[in-house]
Amino acid sequence: MGARPVLLCTLEAYPRHTYRDLFGIDPTDPDVIVGNIQDPDVVRKAVAESDYVIHAAALADVAACTRKPTAAIHTNITGTQVLLDAVAACDRVRRLVFVSSASVYGNGNPEDWARPCKEYRTVRKLLEAVYGRVPPQFHEHTPLRPMSVYANTKAWGETQTALTLGAVGTSYTVVRYFSVYGEPQVIKENSHSWVVAWFATRAALGLPLHLNGGGHQVRDLVHVEDIAAATVRALAAPRAHNETINIGTGTPTRIRTVAELVAEQYPGTRFVETPMPPGDPLGGCASTHRMEAVLGWRPTITLKEGVARYADWLDKTPEAIPAWLRAESEAATA
Repeated sequence: MGARPVLLCTLEAYPRHTYRDLFGIDPTDPDVIVGNIQDPDVVRKAVAESDYVIHAAALADVAACTRKPTAAIHTNITGTQVLLDAVAACDRVRRLVFVSSASVYGNGNPEDWARPCKEYRTVRKLLEAVYGRVPPQFHEHTPLRPMSVYANTKAWGETQTALTLGAVGTSYTVVRYFSVYGEPQVIKENSHSWVVAWFATRAALGLPLHLNGGGHQVRDLVHVEDIAAATVRALAAPRAHNETINIGTGTPTRIRTVAELVAEQYPGTRFVETPMPPGDPLGGCASTHRMEAVLGWRPTITLKEGVARYADWLDKTPEAIPAWLRAESEAATA
């Protein structure tokens, strides 16, 4: 209660008007620091005035990290170390939450495919019929097997957070977000992240939905409002001290199913099967036992509701559709 959030961001991932008009971020606001997490002076000043820190700064696009691994290292590794050093040197900070990703699990343990977790054993035949395989459920103790540059930087960040802050006794929590979606998420060119936003935006323009690998990958989709609620709880929950916590729903959903939910909002939407991009895991869903026990909380927004909300927001916010995709749509119908 009474918290005053301060944002440190380069504001370079999107055109500046996107931050102002869609995200509600005013660069002239005194609580918005336009700066780079790799700048020690900027970071130290921001940390010195903070009681809690949420570290979500990253080159967070899997495809962009694959294309530009050095840029990913600069932001996701060097930037993380700059921030950790500042937090470790500041007695004021009560806890840092490091935002990680379910991508650190990759495809999970090979044995997970042969011996699914006990929650699935009673419905194995149904799951195999629906998904073509039994999706693994990722537990926080599952060994990490990152399959992309992005995932690898997140796995490094988890370990380095524990090493740096553990050495000085500063409390930290690692949260592994599963697939985040919801308004006002906006797609990026040459990216395959953020499937709900991609599908809804293409469907709104009458473009076909690309099902990479046939859309058989599995994701655990979590609405951004639930992500925000869980992250704030991770900052303050006493039991979250030095814990690693999955933030997910525990429900596996095929990408094809997401496309079908989007198509319900945009009748006549077509599907096209496309090749699987590099570094794209088959996926699974979160084990939520630790999340529920440590945070005393569960997500509240269903995927069907969340997809409908995003489509409604997009229809009311046509400026969220980028010009480059509108041009593709116009060229396709010319």
